[in-house]
Amino acid sequence: MNTRAKRLILPLGGALIATGMIGATLTTTAASAQAKPSPVKSGSLANGTDAKAIAGSWTAGKLKSAKSYLEDSSLSGKMKASTRKASADGKAGSIAPQGAGGKTAGSSKNINLPTNVGKVFFQVDGKPYWCSGTSIQSKYHNLVATAGHCVYDTDKNKYVDNFVFIPGYYQGKAPWGIYVGAKVNLHDDFTVYEDYDYDYAFVNVYNGVKQTGEKIVDKTTYDAYKGPKWANDEEISKEEYQKKYDEKGGETADAWSKSTGTEIVMPWGTKGGKKVLKEVSKEDYDKAPAWNAKVNYSKAPSKTSTEIVDEVTYNKYTGPGYKKIVDSAYTITHYFVKYWVQESTAVKYYKTVFHIRTFQDAGRLGDNVGGQGFTWNRSTKSKYFSFGYPTSAHLDGDKVYTGETMKWCYGQAGAAPAVAKYKAEEQLAIKCAFTPGATGGPWLIQYSNAKRTGYVNGVVSLTLDTDGNKRYDRITTPYFNSDTYGIYKYAANLWTGKLTTS
Repeated sequence: MNTRAKRLILPLGGALIATGMIGATLTTTAASAQAKPSPVKSGSLANGTDAKAIAGSWTAGKLKSAKSYLEDSSLSGKMKASTRKASADGKAGSIAPQGAGGKTAGSSKNINLPTNVGKVFFQVDGKPYWCSGTSIQSKYHNLVATAGHCVYDTDKNKYVDNFVFIPGYYQGKAPWGIYVGAKVNLHDDFTVYEDYDYDYAFVNVYNGVKQTGEKIVDKTTYDAYKGPKWANDEEISKEEYQKKYDEKGGETADAWSKSTGTEIVMPWGTKGGKKVLKEVSKEDYDKAPAWNAKVNYSKAPSKTSTEIVDEVTYNKYTGPGYKKIVDSAYTITHYFVKYWVQESTAVKYYKTVFHIRTFQDAGRLGDNVGGQGFTWNRSTKSKYFSFGYPTSAHLDGDKVYTGETMKWCYGQAGAAPAVAKYKAEEQLAIKCAFTPGATGGPWLIQYSNAKRTGYVNGVVSLTLDTDGNKRYDRITTPYFNSDTYGIYKYAANLWTGKLTTS
């Protein structure tokens, strides 16, 4: 790839392989001593303390409610060919894939979907979104590849929140666990210049966790617990309250009492207790008799009032007042009645029940689902399989994908059109009817249908309607060159560790 204010890293550490799919050995340099290549932009997504809470926050309901992250991912219109072309900046090289426990899918005429492709979920401004992604081979079996704009918000210049990866995602299920993002590694030209020729990211994740249920604990355990937790109050008998009160030497969260007062409206025509003024609807006010000390429920004509409000207040008001437009003015009239009530008191007894969500260590990502291989400086005319979760409708309104199941495309790459909006000048494209949602999904060369593995040589960056006919017809990827390898190599040697699930 030619560079425009873009830094160039040529062969790194002698691990480049000229041809073929021979696996280059990953360096064993300790993460703490590892030199960071110049274009790498690295950052933290979560620490070990927060990660368990993040995993627990992604319930099945929240996963289903998340929306595809459509920002900065698609474009429509007649597009011109780019005047710049992607090209290799060194020898080709590759890292071999790792299968899932040595399992194979056997022979099939159909395409066997990879188990290590899934969805990445995250939050932007507190709202849940998702893109596609894949597990990729690394020293510690803890690496995910996705699109750069699915981990870094270029508008706010910050990383997304609560990032997790769920391989094999299907309808709110996480069959191999939830993997919380720990560290993210991007190309600096993406974060600084918002250059989509570098729209890729490699995310290190913690050991996976599986949500196994919940259990009731004491308050001390509850207060110390760092994962998802909640408390609710339950009514108990006076005897149970007294026992806990005696054991604790007074009221605590284990047992406490609450005095409650009630008002009983006296039968019509009787007195008792005290007189109470209450706002009612116009209908109830009209039914009530004029005030008479001998009855218990009566109009209070001196207690009616009308206010003029603005249109917004008028439309939002849901109280008992009577709404009416008078001479173009928005009015609300309030009506009151007086009635006799008898008051009574009662004491109820409660205890607070403390709950925590429980987890099981699901192990390392690559050990569970394997990792796709990685390759760079390949031919710009290679043939690719691409996998992801398209979901949006075509621009003409035709919705052919749900986003709940993985789909695939296959085609020979060519130069992508220039997309000035995203500074994309040297991307590759294949013909594909994916709609947005597949963003971040892998482009794989030499995909083995039996092993469900291949070599990641791109990720879905943009979804394009290149002829302006309101139908998406192309997906694009940045070209993976030596810069990309340098960032991948750095990320592939970072250790994250596992979460404590107790």
